[in-house]
Amino acid sequence: MTTTMFVLGLEDLHNKWGWFLALGIALIVLGIVALSIIPAATIATVMVLGWLIVLSGIVEAVHGFQVRGWGGMFLHLMGGILGVLIGLLIVTHPVAGALAWTLLFASFFTVIGLFRLIAAIRLKFLNWGWAAFDGAVTLLLGIFLWQDWPWSGLWFLGLSIGMSLMLRGWSHVMLALAIRSLAAPKEMRLAA
Repeated sequence: MTTTMFVLGLEDLHNKWGWFLALGIALIVLGIVALSIIPAATIATVMVLGWLIVLSGIVEAVHGFQVRGWGGMFLHLMGGILGVLIGLLIVTHPVAGALAWTLLFASFFTVIGLFRLIAAIRLKFLNWGWAAFDGAVTLLLGIFLWQDWPWSGLWFLGLSIGMSLMLRGWSHVMLALAIRSLAAPKEMRLAA
């Protein structure tokens, strides 16, 4: 039963490898566009995040009104109002939002990188060198963002989005080529 399900899934994938390839190419192109206009990509990212915070604030405020009789209603209402205000502040001042987001990322990378590095060195689990390398690179990225701030706020988010899109696109292209190179499922069943 499991083999039949696997073969049916493989056949569907084999017939649709072109869609994976198209998605990968589209993501690579979007990544190249984001990298060619890094400051604009940074501002666009901040605007999207700001509007998401506004939307989540509205949802939480509405939820606060829906649970009026509950003792925690005030917390939801205040959280919602605060979310709307902070989101609007970010949307109306996107450069300041980019600077703030970059500071948050710098703090996160510094703390989590240091934690991963110390944990890997201290615990020395199997292949701990890779975790130590990950921690060291993450720590260095955090330190670099701190040192280059406020200028890093103008390029970091755009660069991150562009690189992420390109890498995700490349992985989809490689998946598409791997799916295409597999033998057709009917040929596999005949060989078995």
